Amino acid sequence: MAPPPRRLLLVLLGFLAAASLATLAAAVYEDQVGLADWHQKYIGKVKQAVYHTQKSGRRRVVVLTEENVIASLDLRSGDIFWRHVIEKNNPIDQLSLSAGKYVVTLSSGGSILRAWNLPDGQMIWETNIQTSTSSKSLLHVLSNSKVVKDNLVLVLAGQWIYAVSSIDGVISWGKEFTLDGLEIKQVVQSPENDIVYVVGIAGSSKLAVYQLNAKTGEIVKDAQESLPDGLCGEILLGSSNVLVALDETRSALFIVEFKGESISYNKVQISEFVQDFSGTVKLLPLMSNGIIALQSSSTVSLLKLKGMDGLEVIHSFDQPASVSDALTITEKYEAFAVVQHVGSQIEFIVKVTSDLTNEIIREKVDIDQHRGSVHKVFLNNYVRTDKSHGFRALVVMEDHSILLIQQGAVVWSREDGLASIVDVMASELPVEKDGVSVADVEHNLFEWLKGHVLKLKGTLMLASVDELAAIQALRVRSSEKNKMTRDHNGFRKLLIVLTKAGKVVALHTGDGRIIWSNLLPSLRASKSGEMPSALRIYQWQVPHHRVMRENPSILVVGRSGASSVAPGVLCVLDSYSGEELNSRSFDHSVAQIIPLTLKDSSEQRLHLIVDSNSNAHLYPRSLDALNSFISEMSNQYFYSVDIQKNAIRGYSLQKSCDFNSDDTYCFSTKLLWSIIFPSDAERISVSEARKMNEVVHTQAKIIADQDVMYKYLSKNLIFVATVSPNAAGEIGSAAPEEASLVAYLIDAVSGRILHRVTHHGAQGPVHAVVSENWVVYHYFNLRAHRFEIAVIEIYDQSRADNKDVLKLILGKHNLSAPMTSYSRPEVMVKSQSYFFTHSVKAMAVTQTAKGITSKQLLIGTIGDQVLALDKRFLDPRRSLNPTQQEKEEGIIPLTDSLPIIPQSYVTHTLQVEALRGIVSIPAKLESTTLVFTYGVDLFYTRLAPSRTYDSLTDEFSYALLLITIVALVAALFVTWIWSEKKELRDKWRKMIHIQAIGNKEDTSGCTAVYRLHHNYQVPKTFTVVEGEYQKLVHILLLKKPPSQEASHNSHQPRKAGYSPIRNIDWRNPPSLFNAVSGPNSNPPFNIPSDPPPSFATPQHLSPSHSKSSPSPPPHLDATPDRSRSNSLDFTSERIDMVD
Repeated sequence: MAPPPRRLLLVLLGFLAAASLATLAAAVYEDQVGLADWHQKYIGKVKQAVYHTQKSGRRRVVVLTEENVIASLDLRSGDIFWRHVIEKNNPIDQLSLSAGKYVVTLSSGGSILRAWNLPDGQMIWETNIQTSTSSKSLLHVLSNSKVVKDNLVLVLAGQWIYAVSSIDGVISWGKEFTLDGLEIKQVVQSPENDIVYVVGIAGSSKLAVYQLNAKTGEIVKDAQESLPDGLCGEILLGSSNVLVALDETRSALFIVEFKGESISYNKVQISEFVQDFSGTVKLLPLMSNGIIALQSSSTVSLLKLKGMDGLEVIHSFDQPASVSDALTITEKYEAFAVVQHVGSQIEFIVKVTSDLTNEIIREKVDIDQHRGSVHKVFLNNYVRTDKSHGFRALVVMEDHSILLIQQGAVVWSREDGLASIVDVMASELPVEKDGVSVADVEHNLFEWLKGHVLKLKGTLMLASVDELAAIQALRVRSSEKNKMTRDHNGFRKLLIVLTKAGKVVALHTGDGRIIWSNLLPSLRASKSGEMPSALRIYQWQVPHHRVMRENPSILVVGRSGASSVAPGVLCVLDSYSGEELNSRSFDHSVAQIIPLTLKDSSEQRLHLIVDSNSNAHLYPRSLDALNSFISEMSNQYFYSVDIQKNAIRGYSLQKSCDFNSDDTYCFSTKLLWSIIFPSDAERISVSEARKMNEVVHTQAKIIADQDVMYKYLSKNLIFVATVSPNAAGEIGSAAPEEASLVAYLIDAVSGRILHRVTHHGAQGPVHAVVSENWVVYHYFNLRAHRFEIAVIEIYDQSRADNKDVLKLILGKHNLSAPMTSYSRPEVMVKSQSYFFTHSVKAMAVTQTAKGITSKQLLIGTIGDQVLALDKRFLDPRRSLNPTQQEKEEGIIPLTDSLPIIPQSYVTHTLQVEALRGIVSIPAKLESTTLVFTYGVDLFYTRLAPSRTYDSLTDEFSYALLLITIVALVAALFVTWIWSEKKELRDKWRKMIHIQAIGNKEDTSGCTAVYRLHHNYQVPKTFTVVEGEYQKLVHILLLKKPPSQEASHNSHQPRKAGYSPIRNIDWRNPPSLFNAVSGPNSNPPFNIPSDPPPSFATPQHLSPSHSKSSPSPPPHLDATPDRSRSNSLDFTSERIDMVD
């Protein structure tokens, strides 16, 4: 028998619910990585490159960058074979190849020498070298195989020189020079014998030259000479025994010749042979054969030595150019390369050192103009199929990108300027247009058909390799996340980043591709003598209302030099195209940039730029902006943190500058308060404040006992952490008794210290983040030898009286009372500390659109990964045994350490090398925030701290949802049919007791179906128990006693297919009182004329009735006897009984 419909429906619904919940699982599988995130690897600006192009093995170039990265790049594609990112406290000084299979690096001022395996980058050995000073170190690999069996590596640091074996790193010999203050500048190997020339400077004017035996390290000869006007330190070997040195003023050259133990020199002014030179002059390490290169800010000049008589200019490049080192082609000649700008192209020239008029190659190459000028060139040669020599060059551009030029074209390029990001902001994409042209529709239809044909061929495994690549490219193009228009969820945005080179780059959040880039002319080093520095990037204009048709714009602020007192630079760029709309150079410095909440009529956001003299300058410089600012100037306060002077100061603004009263956009400042920490006890380690655009959803917290705690939500709250001077260094530099860390909460308007807590035995580095009414900071506990994270929550006690609902109704509250920072606030502080496993590089907190979603702490660990830690673990109200009410509130039981859940790593198994910053950007969906992490690498992902409660995830199975809907509709249809049948069966099983008045002994209780018939008579009285009058004329069903079941088995079986009630409409039963109204009325339903043969006539009815003359249909009295409410009278009816 089939199960009841109700039970089957519950089972079906339970299965479907379990299937739908399975799709909402939060686990991220390996194949899901990359769907909503991306990861990009970079290396930084190249400062040294060494080629490895032997016939055996892959052709590669090993580079050393300013980001302290060693990497091996494929010469064919630019892909990274392997790389190592070394910590900043261990800077790499130089790199070289040894024996054709080792990469040798010298770091930490010549104290650490390492050898790496060239094919895979594994470290072979490491040698620590004792050096007396931390001066500039040099590395030189001896190339003469006659010296020893393996190549010796010479390490020069301070007054010492060491020879180290390149096979096992064992020090063969070491030599200390006795000249006081000697700093070695150059080392040259003699090609004829085993002599090594070492050139150094003692002090600023004394030149020393040593000749050493490469096998033993013994000094063969030495010579010393004092030069007038001093030396700047740049020395080149022009020939076998002639040196060229730049004097201290960089305006003259010394030509030095050493013979035996004597030194002679000649001083030549640069202006004598170079007519037009300006800016900083540099000697370029170039070539032998008496050729040197002299570079100024505008030209590069090639000079040839004429013995001791002077120098001769052979060639001069007027355009910005760069010259490579000399490259040995054969035993007879060397070549070098010059790359210069010619209009919108760069020109690649290869010359021979012995004959500068002989140009081997001169090619023009088209490049992107937003890359700037050429900074460095590294030349390499290869042998063509016709046995001739070909040349390729690795070119380092001003924006820190690198290009490989070969055969007049750019083979590949890398945007390695993104490895040095200094600031990040997000901008919205343009709104999608409603109208679409007919041509676009036809094109899209064609692409749609083409794509489906290709996908069908791929499914049937009939697609070629090119077609499979086209299918993949089509999927990428058709992906919703890569569109150039904003979406309703707010996931598609532009990440606008500012690099150290002064380049602004816009990245698409969908896949990380570059939308536009612009190397700002005002921040280019080629336009000024000094190296400019980019500072910050801000939102300048977000169009609304009257300026809806304008594009949003951004503001870039920098300095024209590296010094903090250098004049400032301001640039405004279009967010959609990167076009520079406006630029301005300041006559004042930039010490601090303060974005204000005010806007002018064109919706440009107002900014204050504070100079080194503490004067504030308003931008934009418009009358509308000035009027808007003056009306709110009395409410503007700011503070400055001076780490050098160990002080924090607060200021207000006055109407005009003291030194320039004519400048109406300049405002002087008034010192309101200052906190100066004693330098012998505390040093400022870090200061943090709330984000200006942070959204707070609620101002109060309801705790477990239904009490209300009001958050202290002042935007003027700043956090300052100080450490003792002994604990300001690296971990372990101070004893626990000497180390301490003090945390302050300070009001930036009044300078009042709201809270102060001291951690004894703790030291930095300190990392902190401030959000809403809480602060989280990370430090090291020397006593416990573990890292700790502390949390401070601050609450406003002055609003405690507002908890009375009656006072709120009657208006007796202070919710609308004016608040001022000058009144002493009544605050309550709760704090707690927890052990933490990792060291921290950066900290941030998730930001959402409305601030409703739970907060998560984003922690950049020492392993260059990002950990998302729920703020509930950092609740200071956690206790060992929380009450049931506290558990219902969500308070986690207290533990001494914070848990590290592997699934909580936002970066999965990836690493963001040299991680420096984490940025959280709110999406339009309240549940989701966008997280961007930058260092040498870039990483982007979407994060839902409280799950995606307001949207369906990308992994949601829409097919399963459709199947669920179809299954539910089918289940409802089936259950409706079953319900109708069940209702019909229930009607048949209604218990109606019929009592025969005249012959009680014949009521044997047999089972029968009775129907009205005009040929028979029945007893006159029937008693209806359930009172269903309408059903009485339809069916009368008596239950059969179990004892009489056997007696009815002998009845003749009913004919198949016969139903005594087949002609009755049971769904619309006729009313009993209206069915038969008189003696001549017809029945309300069709009754068969004769009963079927299988019917048996009851014996207690047949004797008293005649069959010869059928009587007309009985008259049914429509007026029942009121004395018997449940009784009905019938005149003459016949009952047929069916087994």
